[in-house]
Amino acid sequence: MDEFLPPQPRDFLDMDRQYRQIMYLHEAAIQEVVSRLNILKGEFQFSNDRNPISAISSRIKSKESIVFKMEKKGLPMTVRALMMNIHDIAGVRVICPFIEDVYAVARMLIRQKDIQVVEVKDYIRKPKENGYRSLHLNIQINVDFSDTSMNVPVEIQIRTSAMDFWAGAEHQLRYKKEREFTAEDEAKLKHCADIMAQADQEMQEICGEFNLDRENW
Repeated sequence: MDEFLPPQPRDFLDMDRQYRQIMYLHEAAIQEVVSRLNILKGEFQFSNDRNPISAISSRIKSKESIVFKMEKKGLPMTVRALMMNIHDIAGVRVICPFIEDVYAVARMLIRQKDIQVVEVKDYIRKPKENGYRSLHLNIQINVDFSDTSMNVPVEIQIRTSAMDFWAGAEHQLRYKKEREFTAEDEAKLKHCADIMAQADQEMQEICGEFNLDRENW
């Protein structure tokens, strides 16, 4: 019968402490990834005529988003279930000028010795049905602490400025509370995504004409 009793205050304290520890692990992993990217960005700033990295941002998934995702997956609300099943707590986003830059940055990260690629989702070559485009790398990065090291999962999204603009606008419109998001809205946004993808492709071709593409980066 004890397992059906509500958690006692100490249980809540233990869970809160463990949750904060998990968040710290993922914040440390983000710092590692962002540091690597900033080093690459700085290197290209000094040694090349252009930079494949325009901007870098990061986020930690909110507690509300984590709970929603765990409920959607039918997972128990335990620390173990969180660690075993939710792999996008830490997120890093990289914005690039051109499509080929997206793949170049991905190659640079994959080559690094203590980054392990778990999964690659290429929504550029195979977009989502709604028109979303981006390259997702699910990785594990080694993080050193005072007396141990751990492999911590991070989701890295790499996309062009056009892809990022569309994704941000689509999210704002889809989840606007004052108005229902309709099938017509979906179709219009998909059309916009296709137009922007065509523009991205044409910009890539122009980049090649100026010999600014760097396939061997």
